Amino acid sequence: FYVENLWSVGNLSTSWKVHSLPIHRRYDVIVVGGGHAGTEAAAAAARVGAETLLVTQKIDTIGALSCNPSLGGVGKGQLVREVDALDGLCGRAGDRAGIHFSVLNRSKGPAVWGPRAQLDRQRYRDFIQAELLMGLNLLCINCSLMLLLLSIPPPPPPPLFLSPFHSLLHLSVILTTGTFLSGFLFLGQTSSPGGRIGDPPSSSGLSRTLKETLGLQVGRLRTGTPPRILKDSVDLTLATLHPPDQHPTPFSFLNTHTHCKPEEQLPCYLVRTTPGVDRVVMESLDDNSHIQEDTKGPRYCPSIESRVLRFPGRSHQVWLEPEGMTSNLLYPQGLSMTMPPDMQLRLLRQIPALHRVEISTPGYGVQYDYVCPTQLCPSLQVKTTQGLFLAGQINGTTGYEEAAAQGLWAGVNAARSALAAPLLALSRTESYIGVLIDDLVTRGVTEPYRMFTSRAEFRTLLRPDNADLRLTLKGFEEVGCVSAQRYNEAVRVKEGLEEAFSTLGSLSRSPRDWRKTLETSSISQNKGGTLTATELLQYNDITYDDLAAALPESLAPFLEFSQRLKIEAVYRPHCELQKKEIQRIEREEGMYLSPDLDYLSLPVSLSNEVREILDRVRPTTVSSDLVGSALFLHPISHNTKHSPFSLQ
Repeated sequence: FYVENLWSVGNLSTSWKVHSLPIHRRYDVIVVGGGHAGTEAAAAAARVGAETLLVTQKIDTIGALSCNPSLGGVGKGQLVREVDALDGLCGRAGDRAGIHFSVLNRSKGPAVWGPRAQLDRQRYRDFIQAELLMGLNLLCINCSLMLLLLSIPPPPPPPLFLSPFHSLLHLSVILTTGTFLSGFLFLGQTSSPGGRIGDPPSSSGLSRTLKETLGLQVGRLRTGTPPRILKDSVDLTLATLHPPDQHPTPFSFLNTHTHCKPEEQLPCYLVRTTPGVDRVVMESLDDNSHIQEDTKGPRYCPSIESRVLRFPGRSHQVWLEPEGMTSNLLYPQGLSMTMPPDMQLRLLRQIPALHRVEISTPGYGVQYDYVCPTQLCPSLQVKTTQGLFLAGQINGTTGYEEAAAQGLWAGVNAARSALAAPLLALSRTESYIGVLIDDLVTRGVTEPYRMFTSRAEFRTLLRPDNADLRLTLKGFEEVGCVSAQRYNEAVRVKEGLEEAFSTLGSLSRSPRDWRKTLETSSISQNKGGTLTATELLQYNDITYDDLAAALPESLAPFLEFSQRLKIEAVYRPHCELQKKEIQRIEREEGMYLSPDLDYLSLPVSLSNEVREILDRVRPTTVSSDLVGSALFLHPISHNTKHSPFSLQ
């Protein structure tokens, strides 16, 4: 590495200790970037036991919520729960900073519920910085990265030069540059270098190194953010009130409740766009260079300009979300825009509730470089460069949650690489993190990638309620990134659930007896045989609390698991079927494909398109990689006896 300026250690808080940086000190892992990917990567690498250095342009922006101050949602909430199950930071930070908790998709099954929270910006940043401060094996410094120098293949790695007089030896590097990699900000017809308003981009030298020195394919993506508006200039009587959940659902498995009571939460408000909004958008197009670009933007979080052009005449939802308990700012989710500031004000005032609104900070667009993620291994290491890992928006994703998930896994593997331990991959059959990474490294992206529950084939198994049972034990026993405290709690929960289900299975009665015991009519009188208490929980109107009230001596000891027992009982038949399919996939995951396999002349019935994809992606196994690449375009029936690559 070469950096522009002399290093300096910044103050994270009043209790931050100013460290002196030893000359020629060896660090196992160097993380570049202090956003959601970088903070999770640094914390995970340190937990695994690697001496870790976090390099960021500004210490005081570590853990900043650059766009919407929120966390979670449908698909995204599952990622947060899994990061927490692996002892990551964002779940506990979300619980501490939450000011409006809600679970999305409540009307559907628990497998697709989306835990979400609106956050207080300052609380979230303070929590993340305090956690990094207290972490062992971890130091944060200020500096700006100019150039990445790595040898291929790496002999001993070269030093990180912080000044002509200081150098740091390192074994693994994680790049988490977010939107800062050759970033440019757009507002109307003006543009300027930057990765976020008020912050400069990373040097273009880093992007050139990735392309010219390492030979990586680098593309360009765009995103944007809405203007921030003053709450006291909004007529909230003309907006629809949306209160938070009465019983907040925390993100972290270590929390039995959130930090705030329901009455201490803040509401959100819903408004809708009008035909006047469409008119202002059309009038502003000539003065909006960002929207005229061919660079791809996020499909699932588009700007208001893109929405109007794609769906003319349609009214769109706009959520007015608070930015903090003491903040006078509202975040108008759904109104990302890059038109000139005067046009932004005109557009906002076309909405009745905003007819007198004032803007604190105008919206703007960002364009930045990303690395095509098919050039990565499932460990998030660059295939051609040992010791170099990428995580977050540099891989073509969008969103805090996707970045945090990648950062954690890159941190784990960077530390393991530095400590001479084998690299690990998460399967898409065991986690949403596995789905995310598998999608990226096998399919690539043409637009910013966003997680949805529909991307997971086994979502009834990969629920937000059981992420601890799926990942925490593995994170402690195999990965080494989970604390003993969290592991012991997960073991306690696992044993408690097993004992509860054993008890439920032992309680067996005739349908007639159950009808009398529970005083319910939902159990058919004509049903024969016997029913266990587990089977009763599969009825919609029977809860575990009902059973515990009727049979307190047997079931009252397990009331703390009541919701989890209900969910598990309902999904158990479906999960058993999915587990059989997963066993087949796991067998094929053990069938490794030669890196020299000639797919173009392989004697199996695959289309030329699929052959070209396989030849480009070079999957490592028959199963998971193909699910995300070849089989995505050339599906093979699950009823076939053999995979097309099975050796007979």
